[in-house]
Amino acid sequence: MNYYNIAFSDASKKLQERFGSRNTYSKAEKFGVKEGLSDNEIRFIEERDSFYMATIGTNGFPYIQHRGGPTGFVKVIDDKTIAFLDFAGNRQFVSVGNMLSNDKVALIMVSYPHRARIKLYAKARIEELDANPALTEQLQLDNYKSRPERIIILDIEAFDWNCPQHITPRYTLAEIEESINGDLDI
Repeated sequence: MNYYNIAFSDASKKLQERFGSRNTYSKAEKFGVKEGLSDNEIRFIEERDSFYMATIGTNGFPYIQHRGGPTGFVKVIDDKTIAFLDFAGNRQFVSVGNMLSNDKVALIMVSYPHRARIKLYAKARIEELDANPALTEQLQLDNYKSRPERIIILDIEAFDWNCPQHITPRYTLAEIEESINGDLDI
């Protein structure tokens, strides 16, 4: 898995050359191979309660969708696969429709309190809930009232951590309450 080989187009490389960062990134391309998620990435992913996912429509335009749920709704299946239940929403089916014609997706997951973010490239697979009962059971969430409609499985092609610059720390009400009670250091 080499994030840079997917991310850097010829135009990106020309701009890197023009603005002086190409040498640094050419080294990253050579040595940026990662063989799956480490414990650090797994923990980070499993602690998220939301992320943003981009798909590409048949019209060529990207579509970005916020996905959310309780903390841990995204499950790491193995070091190259994550999955989540796709809950009933606004019934537009833009992301799912796009995935049916182009399985390539990009995700960004952010921890605002820790000013950390990970970017992932993946190939999406959609499964009906009854097609894989064991996985459906693994992805179930206790006490979450939304109705799942399908499973989205993401086979990770590459990932990279992004710098914390420009991430404004934000906190959930639960994080603020934990901090006030002394249970969380923010």
